[in-house]
Amino acid sequence: MSDRMAAPILDIASLSVAYRGAAGWTPVVRGIDVRLEAGRTLVLLGESGSGKSVTLRSIVGLLRDEGARVEGEVRVGARNVTTMSDPELRQLRGGRVGFIFQEPMTALDPVFRIGDQIAETIVRHRGTTWKCAMGMAKELFELVQIPSAARRLSAYPNELSGGLRQRAMIAMAMSCEPELLLADEPTTALDATVQIQVLLLLREIQKERGTSMVFVTHDLGVAAEIADDVAVMYAGQIVEHGSADQVLLTPRHPYTQALTRCVVRGSYRDAALGELGGAPPDLGRLPAGCSFAPRCVRRADECLLAAPEPCEVAPSHIVACLRAADMAATPTGEFQES
Repeated sequence: MSDRMAAPILDIASLSVAYRGAAGWTPVVRGIDVRLEAGRTLVLLGESGSGKSVTLRSIVGLLRDEGARVEGEVRVGARNVTTMSDPELRQLRGGRVGFIFQEPMTALDPVFRIGDQIAETIVRHRGTTWKCAMGMAKELFELVQIPSAARRLSAYPNELSGGLRQRAMIAMAMSCEPELLLADEPTTALDATVQIQVLLLLREIQKERGTSMVFVTHDLGVAAEIADDVAVMYAGQIVEHGSADQVLLTPRHPYTQALTRCVVRGSYRDAALGELGGAPPDLGRLPAGCSFAPRCVRRADECLLAAPEPCEVAPSHIVACLRAADMAATPTGEFQES
């Protein structure tokens, strides 16, 4: 892991996002704060519906066309994304910020050759000639280890396997040498072997180019493989945030601890796999106290009455739990009262 630097490449402050439904506005992201320093990878971890992808899309202003109500600030460098004009956002996307979508078949245009799509991005943001852009596209295909790169440039998305399409998506995201790379569960649709190859590729590219990255996943194994820092989201809020070692090896929030107990490990061969009972709350009808309290085996009466404020349980390790100060984590992810 690289040393921390002072200036953040990404600074999210009090971000809240709500969508209008039949019963009014429903909050899907609720007052989160995130700071990402240059050259580091932040993983947003949590169950489906916890607000991870919405947070990621807000970084490049993609929620504007979805009718969402966005409050707070999202700064990429010194620029506030929430106040950018549409032309400024188009310049930001694909230029300073690259985006790798979860399913490349829906992100790549099926009627255009992949090489043309990448070249168009390069011409649009870097002002090169088409011939030069196609040469750069070939170099990018070689960078992401696509075999027969020159021939693959002429292929349509449906002519490539899932793994090659995702590599092409990474090449497109890296085509303008972005400072910040956003990856929305880019390995979910891939088999285990290809998943590892893509993760190693992303880590290698990041190390070589010094790119910062925000990576969304619900897979703790993926998070452990690629993260410098981890923010765990539940019901639209960050409930635990710290270094990868702090959050994944010594978690302090009951939700994070429950997630770690649900992971299959070789050392647990004869042990029962843990489970997390219940279901995430209805975001339109959130409980008065802690959102996780109805599912928490360690809840106290006060947890049902008051929402927890984030507190620092160790240097740079933040936990939103009323009982955080009364709990001590063990290296296995199990915890005990102090």
